[in-house]
Amino acid sequence: MLAQSFRRSLLEARGTLPPTFLLPFRARISTVSNNTDPALIPNPLVSPAKHGSPSKRASAASTEKTLSPASILSSPSASPPTPDLPLPTSTNPSEATPTLATNIKEMLPLLRSQPPWYITAHIHGRPYLLTAGDTIRLPFHMHEVQPGDILRLNRATHIGSRDYTLRAPAPIKGTRDRPGKTLYLDEKLFVCRATVLGVESEPMRIKEKTKRRQRHIRRVKSKHRYTVLRVMEVDVKETEESEAR
Repeated sequence: MLAQSFRRSLLEARGTLPPTFLLPFRARISTVSNNTDPALIPNPLVSPAKHGSPSKRASAASTEKTLSPASILSSPSASPPTPDLPLPTSTNPSEATPTLATNIKEMLPLLRSQPPWYITAHIHGRPYLLTAGDTIRLPFHMHEVQPGDILRLNRATHIGSRDYTLRAPAPIKGTRDRPGKTLYLDEKLFVCRATVLGVESEPMRIKEKTKRRQRHIRRVKSKHRYTVLRVMEVDVKETEESEAR
């Protein structure tokens, strides 16, 4: 009977205690006050520079003086930041004008020494292989031009002769985010002029359009117009003239 009663008392006492993993390993006693009243904060914590060495007090004072925003705003010697000024440009026109590359200077006289020349000119993004005296009919109507107007074709990717060809850099391939770009020759290296001869019209075309299971027939008329040009001049500039331009 005594053993059973002792076992019962142990089981009852174990049920009242918390689990062992919640009990602390050792008691921790903290003597730091959580009061934030400034009157109760000790002096070393309020102004530590006063209780340090003279060198530490001087460095703390200088740091406080340089980093305090109030002293920067109230200082009479502080001036607003000056804006960035543009770089001075040279007054010498020879320095302001970009010079030609060395390989172009060497090969341009050779290309000029072999006339006649051909040129691959781009008109509204379409390439045309032209020589002096050619007549070209554009596959569209060029607006705001009249017969007799002289146009200078300043976009070209190739200009060459029998043995030499001056070629523009390779075009930049486009991506999904950025479209491609076609690079052209410098217009200071050549001259290509064309004269507007007039406008040609094609014969009237009538196209019948019908729909399924309907008796109505719709007739569409079309009569396109094309601008006709004649290439009057294809010339390669000299090296000195190209640099002067």
